[in-house]
Amino acid sequence: MKRTLPILVVLAVLLVAIAAANPLFLEPAGFLAFVKRAAPLVILAAGQYFVIVSGEFDLSVGSLVTVEVVVAARLIDGDESATWPVLALLILLGLLVGLINGVVTTGLRVPSFITTLGMMLILSGAVFLWTGGAPRGALSEAFRAFGRGSLGPVPWSVLVLLAVAGSAVMLTRSDFGKRLMATGDNERAAALSGIAVNRTRILAFVISGLAAAVAAILLGGFAGVSAQVGQGLEFSAITAVVLGGVALGGGRGSVVAAMAGALTLEALFTLLNLYGISGALEYTVQGVIIIAAVAAGALSFRPRLRATT
Repeated sequence: MKRTLPILVVLAVLLVAIAAANPLFLEPAGFLAFVKRAAPLVILAAGQYFVIVSGEFDLSVGSLVTVEVVVAARLIDGDESATWPVLALLILLGLLVGLINGVVTTGLRVPSFITTLGMMLILSGAVFLWTGGAPRGALSEAFRAFGRGSLGPVPWSVLVLLAVAGSAVMLTRSDFGKRLMATGDNERAAALSGIAVNRTRILAFVISGLAAAVAAILLGGFAGVSAQVGQGLEFSAITAVVLGGVALGGGRGSVVAAMAGALTLEALFTLLNLYGISGALEYTVQGVIIIAAVAAGALSFRPRLRATT
């Protein structure tokens, strides 16, 4: 709870500021619309949490989101009957990309930053080669319902987000979550204690790939088909995770705080838009947050390091 409280306080302050600028935000429909917009980023942040807390990075999720949306539109092409087979294919594709990232990082000892940067470039190049910069095809109404539709007053994307959040919390409290935390904290000590370090990290990458697939399904339904739909999302997800207090070196952090960090980031961008501040500043804000969060983490870690030496 101590790790989660600071980001929840910041989130509450931002939500109050949004409500002050736009009173309609206080109504259930307004707040649900906000959560609906934030859902893909929150899900990506949850997936990124598992990779970062294990001591690694995943820079490929933004490109993976784009690939999934473009592939879905091309394969479905407005055919309602193709919706569910393509959804299953997208999930498998996300799992496969995560598996490849994990195996290359752990089996070939390639730093995850390089592995996932390479995967990001491969996926981006594949999208451009296939589409020529102009995606073809169309998503079916059944597919778009996940991003746009609702069950009564509650959007489907909010329900999906709640299911993902619950699953993520359960995973962190399981034996796998403990192994993951131990791996990120001290890889050698974890291995000596009998933890299968490589297998744990591979599974973390697979979870990240799965999260990207789910986020792509929601984004495709909400934003439509575009060759830039996932652009920059990898950095937004990492920013959200560090904003939630998760240590980039691994071994420390809370998945709830990481998801709250994504909501906070979305709230901050919403507030900036309400006051007419240019959206071009979003990358600047993310850069400042990452540097500040890492610096704060390093400063808080030094006293512990001195105390143990």
